[in-house]
Amino acid sequence: MGTRKVYLLFSDTGTLLTRAINICTNSTLNHASIALDEGLQEVYSFGRKSPRNPFIGGFVKEDLRIPFFNKAKCAVYSFSVSDLEFNKIRKIIYEMEANKSEYRYNVLGLFGVFINKELERKNAFFCSQFIATILSDCGIYENKKPHCLTKPQDLRQWYQLKLIYQGDLSSYLTSAESASTIITEKQLNLV
Repeated sequence: MGTRKVYLLFSDTGTLLTRAINICTNSTLNHASIALDEGLQEVYSFGRKSPRNPFIGGFVKEDLRIPFFNKAKCAVYSFSVSDLEFNKIRKIIYEMEANKSEYRYNVLGLFGVFINKELERKNAFFCSQFIATILSDCGIYENKKPHCLTKPQDLRQWYQLKLIYQGDLSSYLTSAESASTIITEKQLNLV
């Protein structure tokens, strides 16, 4: 049985809402996403369904290459899982994606985090609650804190995470695409 890497992306787009959240949490990089590849092509979270409207949210497959993310700051972490665990994570995400209309953004849950009161709702998540739930359901992430109170900062402190990049998201994406091109060219030369 082999191992695979999964990636957690913590980002800050610099929007007015993001700045307000940073002040409330006394932290930065307050949006968490899970990625199934190092190049961040398959990135999932609970967040804005439309970059222009911060008030309509839910399950999203994020396209980090749109202008909304051009000035974003980020930290990318990786952790290793077995092939079986990777497939479980992917299955849960793909099932949620196929039924995304059934899921909502857990705005009430965010207020619960600020007042430290569990406000869990069926099929409703905020970004870090979503990641903690998936990883816990797959037997990977254990924390005494309830998922509905898990903040991005809690996930970033998880002992299994290895920081692989911190800085401008656009720079990371450019390097990942360059590395992918180099690998592809090497593979073509081997044929």
